Amino acid sequence: MKKVLNGIQSFHALGLKKQLIAVAICAGLGMSVNLAHAASPNVSPPSVKAGAPNVYVVKKGDTLWDISGKFLSKPWRWPEIWASNKHVKNPHWIYPGDKLLLCSLNGKPLIGKDEGDGCDGIIRRYSGNTSNLRPQVRIEALNNSVPVIPLAHIQQWLERTSVLPAEAIANTPYILGTADNRVLAGKGQSVYVRGQGLENGQRYGVFREGQPYIVLDQNGKKQNLGVELTQVASGVAITSENDITTVELTDSYNGEVRRGDRVMLEQDAMLPTLFYPTDANQVRDGGKVIRVMGSIGTAAKNGVVTVDRGTADGVEIGQVFSTYQEGETVRDPKTKEKVKLPGQYVGSVMIFKSFDRISYAYVLESELPIKVGSDIKPPRLDD
Repeated sequence: MKKVLNGIQSFHALGLKKQLIAVAICAGLGMSVNLAHAASPNVSPPSVKAGAPNVYVVKKGDTLWDISGKFLSKPWRWPEIWASNKHVKNPHWIYPGDKLLLCSLNGKPLIGKDEGDGCDGIIRRYSGNTSNLRPQVRIEALNNSVPVIPLAHIQQWLERTSVLPAEAIANTPYILGTADNRVLAGKGQSVYVRGQGLENGQRYGVFREGQPYIVLDQNGKKQNLGVELTQVASGVAITSENDITTVELTDSYNGEVRRGDRVMLEQDAMLPTLFYPTDANQVRDGGKVIRVMGSIGTAAKNGVVTVDRGTADGVEIGQVFSTYQEGETVRDPKTKEKVKLPGQYVGSVMIFKSFDRISYAYVLESELPIKVGSDIKPPRLDD
């Protein structure tokens, strides 16, 4: 059972609660942003948005997506124009107070952080000429950096919700009862957990099983892509006897603890730090929106949807997809035959949490409400 627990993709507590300090040394220990997903040389460079500012000072509350939208009509092409300084440890991080300059390199737009030497310095550092640099240290709290998208819009699903294969949770420990024989339990109470592998002193999450993701495969047969689990509490294992462990509940989240709830390890959640267009050859095609989270209807901008593509299909956190609504079937007024109209673009979504067979995606923009059954496809690079 211990191997099963360790092998399961664990669940998530808010990593941003940790007030970590990021030290970016501006010489030597460099890392550059991987732009493997940038457009090919045969694709036109992204067009700068009409009215784009030449200078923009980052403000508290900004997101990377919002900033990108100030400069580009297609914000997801941001990695193609961002002057990631190769000598900076985390070159894509932006902080409130940073001054961004819109520059030009060989006739193509280039945006970077002004370090006091204007566009000349941005281009020099982007091109790899760091001969005039002096070692500098920049200390910033990690949660001061500008996020890709607002945390508040995805917090519930980022921190407390996950999806696992049905067979992966079948033999995990579960709530057997409470210390005072109540039907429900919460923070400050003790519960009894049945199952092997729990260790005294270890912190665990308590998860409620939700509706499984059932879809039809190409042969029309039902296929279970996974079971959704929502964390309702956290606790610490304090004593064990045979296969029953007493867990003291230290926190409650989305409801009371009930008999039958699953008990598993917690793990920090990770926010995406960059977004980029999906490579058409990287993700298995045919993906669709299969659930609108927090609603039984449709999703609009800032909403969350589930798509039927996961890590097994080539999906990665930060990928951007375009969504298309299936075209209507109409009757030709001349021939009287039924003709299916082309699909209609409805918006863009970004993957922010991915599992084996499905992923959660944030709606970046929507021209029309996004419905269950909408197609997801790599965005077009041409403007």
